[in-house]
Amino acid sequence: MLDYQEALELMHAWTPSDSLRRHMYAVEAAMRAYARKFGTDEETWAITGLIHDFDWEKYPDTHPNKGAEHLEALGWPAEIVRAMRAHAPERSGVEPESLLERALYASDEITGLITAAVYVRPDRSIRTLTIKSLKKKFKDKSFARGVDRDMVRRGAELLGVDLWEHAAFVLEAMQADAERLGLAGETAGGA
Repeated sequence: MLDYQEALELMHAWTPSDSLRRHMYAVEAAMRAYARKFGTDEETWAITGLIHDFDWEKYPDTHPNKGAEHLEALGWPAEIVRAMRAHAPERSGVEPESLLERALYASDEITGLITAAVYVRPDRSIRTLTIKSLKKKFKDKSFARGVDRDMVRRGAELLGVDLWEHAAFVLEAMQADAERLGLAGETAGGA
């Protein structure tokens, strides 16, 4: 059985960038919340979110396939390996089918949009971000150009939920983990 600490160590070993680590923590937070909502194995879902992009910096041209091959070689569960591939079907050829795969796909891009929206807030706090504000950012095509709006929409569709219901759910999950995500905002000391 997989161990969260082992997954965290693997992610850290392959991911030197704090910003990419925080992205994976954000997806982990969303996946934990969805696991609780759907009554599934929270640890498996959290680990899947935590490692989904672990190979991005080392192997950007072959992501997620290189990472998935590495996990297979280590004997990781097939459901996690397939979910990793399915979160980037345009690169892997694997479409998200299972609930785990669809939740990972749905959580990936929306966390990027939420994080970008927090970074431009005066207080840099996820706790004060509202869905109304996020909707404005989403509609502004020049904001967070790297966030694929079609993928955000498709993710909500794959889960069978309204886009803004999905966004609110992920926002709440990320708000609960604000400190670890580096999104708690300015403090009295200015940091």
